[in-house]
Amino acid sequence: MTETKKSLQIQKTYEALFALEDLREIFRQSLPTGLDDLQQEEFSNTIAKIKSTILDLEKGEGSAACIRIGNLEPRTREEEFINIHPIQAAGRLTPEARKAIISYGDGYSTCDHCRKPFRLDRITRPPIEEFHQDLAKFLNMDQARVVPGARRGFQAVTQSLVEKGDSVIVSSLAHYTEFLAVEVAGGVVREVALNEKNIVTAEATAQKIEDVKHESGELPKLIMIDHFDYQFANEHDVYGIGKVAKDYGIPFLYNGAYTVGVMPVDGRKIGADFIVGSGHKSMASAAPSGVLATTDEWAPKLFRTTQMVGDLTGRKFGVKEVENMGCTLMGATLLSMIASFPRVKERTAAWDEEVQKSNYFMEQFLRIQGSKVLSQWPRKHTLTKVDTTGSFDVVARSHKRRGFFFSDELKDRGIIGEFAGATRTWKLNTFGQSWDQIKYTCEAFLDIASKYGLNIN
Repeated sequence: MTETKKSLQIQKTYEALFALEDLREIFRQSLPTGLDDLQQEEFSNTIAKIKSTILDLEKGEGSAACIRIGNLEPRTREEEFINIHPIQAAGRLTPEARKAIISYGDGYSTCDHCRKPFRLDRITRPPIEEFHQDLAKFLNMDQARVVPGARRGFQAVTQSLVEKGDSVIVSSLAHYTEFLAVEVAGGVVREVALNEKNIVTAEATAQKIEDVKHESGELPKLIMIDHFDYQFANEHDVYGIGKVAKDYGIPFLYNGAYTVGVMPVDGRKIGADFIVGSGHKSMASAAPSGVLATTDEWAPKLFRTTQMVGDLTGRKFGVKEVENMGCTLMGATLLSMIASFPRVKERTAAWDEEVQKSNYFMEQFLRIQGSKVLSQWPRKHTLTKVDTTGSFDVVARSHKRRGFFFSDELKDRGIIGEFAGATRTWKLNTFGQSWDQIKYTCEAFLDIASKYGLNIN
């Protein structure tokens, strides 16, 4: 299949999908008794259009129609290219999730059968309550909730545990949302120093606890550490840190934004009191989505219900959870997570192969003289920070397009997702690629290097 033919077929696929949505709208505007004459005519015309489009799609012929959605262009990057974007790879939706969004895209679609006690995690149709139970089991924790992104999980924990002036231990590679979660609760972040390999160790965490205790006279209220950080995707000693937390009696929040949904995560084994994951980063879910899990020990505090009473009406809403603002992740975002969950569970069992693919790519990448891996080596994750100052940036210095030459060359070969114009330090993620795609990507990088006279070992 030529690139032109494939591109046209992708366009035709969207054209057919959008026409089917027009067909749905005819039904939505009709009476329960059926279509009127005008609607029937519109229905027939739309069916004819779909048939014509499907014929063009099958043959790879015809001309691409305008398929803009108002002033929006359809997003076709996942169909047209291999996407190595550092934060998009593991959030790519499964077919099931895309179908769920089509079906449950309406605002309060999860609330069709909401009954007492009128709370999201208690809805049984669709099976949202069951999904919450499955999530807890998946992470080997006692209770779980869905939240609008990992950041809201951090916030729920800090607002439950941290008071003004309290210290919270974080990594020196902590994500900015961890800082914000501490700040919104009135706390103070205290960063654990990295070792020479940019790793947070249990020993360094214990030392930071002692420093805080010596300076303030009190222990930190919370330890919040990433398993794999977002800057290098290095693996930090969360198991050792979990033991340190238990020894000091300090609750431990395990940040699994880059692990929950791509690799096995066992909260009990880690020693975590709280687990936070990202649906749109690592669970093949629409944004914003995330998970928050805890133990029965902390659940009453984290998932406390409102005690507020109206002074005029006497109204109270005792079943609503305060940190979750009553109900959190509604509609298509939640249903996309539920629909993807069976595949997500399956793919965590194949994590070793995903890391193997990442290392294979990096081995080929390092053949290009002057290229470096700044993350842990060998890789333990599919997200990697690289340095091409000594390779592709050498070309960029004299190229009329500067660093954008590299983006151009990759795109010409059907690869996107690198930071446009970056030829010094940048990140990429190989998660979810087949072996054929991995090998193709390797060949593309080597081919670009060869084209511009870079030495290949």
